[in-house]
Amino acid sequence: MRITWVTRSFLDYRIPVYEALDKLCGHKLTVIYNGEVVPQRCQDKLSRVLGERAIPLSGEIRLTGVAKDNATMANRGFRIPLQKGLIRAIRESEPEVLLSDGFFQWTYAPLWVRAFNTKHIKHIMCYERTPHTERNAGKLRTLYRKFVSRWIDAIDCNGSLTANYVTDALKYNKPLAFGHMTAETEGVAKRTNMATQQQVDEIKTSYNLQGIVFLYIGQLIPRKGIMELLKAWLYADMKNATLLLVGDGEQKDEIHDFINLHHLTNVVVAGSVNYDDLGPYYKAADCFIIPTLEDNWSLVVPEAMSAGLPVACSIYNGCHPELVHHENGWTFDPLDSQSVIKTLKAVSSKKEYLKEMGNESKRIVSKHTPAHAAEELYSLCEAIVKKR
Repeated sequence: MRITWVTRSFLDYRIPVYEALDKLCGHKLTVIYNGEVVPQRCQDKLSRVLGERAIPLSGEIRLTGVAKDNATMANRGFRIPLQKGLIRAIRESEPEVLLSDGFFQWTYAPLWVRAFNTKHIKHIMCYERTPHTERNAGKLRTLYRKFVSRWIDAIDCNGSLTANYVTDALKYNKPLAFGHMTAETEGVAKRTNMATQQQVDEIKTSYNLQGIVFLYIGQLIPRKGIMELLKAWLYADMKNATLLLVGDGEQKDEIHDFINLHHLTNVVVAGSVNYDDLGPYYKAADCFIIPTLEDNWSLVVPEAMSAGLPVACSIYNGCHPELVHHENGWTFDPLDSQSVIKTLKAVSSKKEYLKEMGNESKRIVSKHTPAHAAEELYSLCEAIVKKR
């Protein structure tokens, strides 16, 4: 089956999904992407998998709109890109099924090809947003999504919260599948297992990690809820525990100022750490915590789970229904300080069970693999092609 995946950008974690899907469809997968946006290392990896069926395009034109960076809350910015040669490249790949990412960006091209084709090409959209991330979508965005859904034959959702949004808010009643978003869990698990006790001891000594170690890895930006976590940490009076923040961002100075003002000696900002060097940090921790105020599906959550950590997760993170259960973690509302305090205390009271809960995290995340994501997508492709 000839499948063409149109994606403006992707990173390393997507490549194993592309590779697995390519095998399932008989090595007839084409990926068309923006060669000016995707990092060169990722382009090289994809070329090794797909060869000439990895097609970079350049010369994108932005008609109007405001660039939206990763630190911005959803629907606070927009852009309307036009890519020269995109529709032609899609048609030249002669797809039976088109895959796209979300309603905007380069999805206009699959929608166009699907609407004005005579070859019965089908279109599957991969979607990540949740009712929470789309709470400020506005009427025009919602009406647009409802309108173009007639040229989307199926949607592959991140998880149940995404399905809630497309069925309830958009009234979408065509086939759904689940699970295209996967993290690089195998690599994280391998690097964590390879971390030596000496490396772990050096981290614990360097940052004076005492008691239960709560680990956060990610951007230090307002959207991630770090300040909300710190305020709760202060009032919780967390004795015999350390909060280790790994990352960088525009809020770094504000975080340092808060820590110094309140003499939080058990909160440490480690700064940015190379992705491939995170293994010892995972191994030095007892629990992963993410207080995000808005995320579709934080890839760092399944990564931490693959490293054997229980998870304390914000309810505003779209991955929590699938990944965080009472057997391996806790959920909390970062906008409710009492909810955060209660969770911090709960983790502290379970010290002797954290290792066992981390093993349960490994078991749960083992089901969210690139192979599983590819199988879900391919089964959906087969289903809608048969209906043709």
